[in-house]
Amino acid sequence: MNTVGRSLWHEPRPADAPPVGRLDWLLVGVLAVAAVAESVLRPDLAWRPAVTVLAVAMLPALLWRRSHPLVAALVGWGVAGLLSVLQLTAHTGELGLDAMLAVLILLYSLVRWGSGREVVLGTACVAVVVTLGMYASSTGWADVFGGTVLVLLIVALAVVFRYRADLWHRRQREIRNQERVALARELHDTVAHHVSAIAVQAQAGGVVAGTQPEKAADVLAVIESEASRTLAEMRSMVRVLREGDAVTYSPRRGVADLPALARADATPVVEVSLDLSSARLAGPVDAALYRLAQESLTNALRHARGATRVGIDVRRESDTVRLRVADDGRTEPDPAPEPGFGLLGMAERARLLGGSFSAGPGPRGGWVVEAVLPVEVLP
Repeated sequence: MNTVGRSLWHEPRPADAPPVGRLDWLLVGVLAVAAVAESVLRPDLAWRPAVTVLAVAMLPALLWRRSHPLVAALVGWGVAGLLSVLQLTAHTGELGLDAMLAVLILLYSLVRWGSGREVVLGTACVAVVVTLGMYASSTGWADVFGGTVLVLLIVALAVVFRYRADLWHRRQREIRNQERVALARELHDTVAHHVSAIAVQAQAGGVVAGTQPEKAADVLAVIESEASRTLAEMRSMVRVLREGDAVTYSPRRGVADLPALARADATPVVEVSLDLSSARLAGPVDAALYRLAQESLTNALRHARGATRVGIDVRRESDTVRLRVADDGRTEPDPAPEPGFGLLGMAERARLLGGSFSAGPGPRGGWVVEAVLPVEVLP
């Protein structure tokens, strides 16, 4: 209970409070006119000029109800409390105007837009004023019950709208976080792969330029192609970030595009083997297999020491698809290196689809990456 109280006390104000607009000014104007008209049409109203002036003077507090909810509530309910005290001490008739019901709007705004401590302090003052007003009016039990229910209903309504708004903002933040992680994963998987290929080809170009100048043009063509793909991927991502849903990615690559990663005229040689038995893969699984293979190949090109071969094998196993990427390079001295963004991203992809992922030294040396994904994605 103490924890709940401390949490309520330290609750910050909602950050989405709208500014004062035309409707707010219209509300104040309408209530002011209604207060003046009511005072004119009620000849039995005691202390008519003073009550009218207090009611009209209280109404501008409605303009502060979102920016300064506690101050606005204290002003409005303070006037209501003052009228109750005057009624009690002077033994007069009814001093209130129907326009004074605007204090209920201030109560709603206090709970909806105030900080935790403002809500606690403000509602305590409201409870005192309500009790005083009921005592001054000598209301019966039915009126006491009805008034209490009305005040609690206003408070509950404000709490519900505040909670719904907070829940909506949390969902929006979660969506943005998920989109940010997804974009980071796409950026790493696509751009890093192309840049790694550019680096490998550039190193090869430096070697063949002196001994086989005629092959230098082929190497430069590969570098140009990879650079163009990198720029295209980057521009697509930038368009998505700038324009949101109005722009979509270019068609995603899948398992059918894996043979394009094969290389027979370079070191290490990249071999691709597909055995899916005519399986039709779900779109997310198809794209994930390509990204996992691409990132695994990128890691092998970067980190596999002395590797001469990288094998990419995809095969159907009952209701799952297994991807295995293995190289024959030398294993790192540390058997359990700290995973980088690439391994983390691949593990996230597999988990999001209900699959499994592993990466580590192979039983015969080299590095082996394995991912097992379901053929169909569960709803």
